[in-house]
Amino acid sequence: QVQLVESGGGLVQPGGSLRLSCAASGFTFSSYYMSWVRQAPGKGPEWVSFINTDGGRTRYADSVKGRFTISRDNAKNTLYLQMNSLKSEDTALYYCVRGMLGRLSDPRGQGTQVTVSS
Repeated sequence: QVQLVESGGGLVQPGGSLRLSCAASGFTFSSYYMSWVRQAPGKGPEWVSFINTDGGRTRYADSVKGRFTISRDNAKNTLYLQMNSLKSEDTALYYCVRGMLGRLSDPRGQGTQVTVSS
C-alpha cells in the first residue's frame, strides 16, 4: 500500500532553515510527480511546490519562491523540501502528496509540523 512518511519538522527561529524529508513506499516513486502542501492553523491547504518525475522541472508558490527548494532522490524513494529564510507565516503542517496537484485527497503522509517563532 502507498505510504508517505514526512520528517524534519520542528521549531525554528525566523530566518532559520529546515529540511523536510518524505520517505515513499508501496508504489513506483520515480513514476510520479510529487508535491508539498501546507496547512496553517485555521486556514485551508496551500500548495507549496511540485517536482516532476526526474527532478528536472519544479514550480513554487509565490509565497515561497526563492526561499524553498524541492528535490528528490529516486534511488532512495525520498522527496525533500529545503526551507531557508523561514518566516512566521511559514508555520504550518507540511504534507508530502503524490501527484502535481497537491490535493490532500490524494495519497499523502501524516504531515510534519513546522513552527517558526522567536
